[in-house]
Amino acid sequence: MTITSNIKWKPLLVNIIIPLAVGTLAGLVTREGMQDYNNIIKPSLSPPDWLFPIVWTVLYTLMGISTYLIYNKDSNINKTSFIVYAFQLAINFIWPILFFGFKAYLFAFIIIIILILLVSAMIFLFYKENIIAAKLQVPYLIWLLFAAYLNISVYLLN
Repeated sequence: MTITSNIKWKPLLVNIIIPLAVGTLAGLVTREGMQDYNNIIKPSLSPPDWLFPIVWTVLYTLMGISTYLIYNKDSNINKTSFIVYAFQLAINFIWPILFFGFKAYLFAFIIIIILILLVSAMIFLFYKENIIAAKLQVPYLIWLLFAAYLNISVYLLN
């Protein structure tokens, strides 16, 4: 028996597709605002524009794999984990609309802080269910911390 024989492929793919779809939809909704992002003053540590879709694709994929690892558990923690997961994913969708679409940089910063808190709670809950699932979310948290730095810097510079 191999590791792949235990994988339930349909739930795995669904769990990966959901965050990728949310990210893609947010990108489509904010595409014009992202173009305006090139015309604002950015902090010196701002990465090149081409890096963002690559990083987000990896992070959303890790998010989906992580969620899949929690998917088969049947516990009260699991239900709470999925509520926090869904809520953070909704906030993740809203942030680029505020930042890129409305250019509401300060409000977007407040939202990203809330997102960081939600992801931290999600990691804590996932850790109780599956340590690997929790660890797969850590790069997401680190990127959000960096994104918060970029967000507040854009607010202060513009």
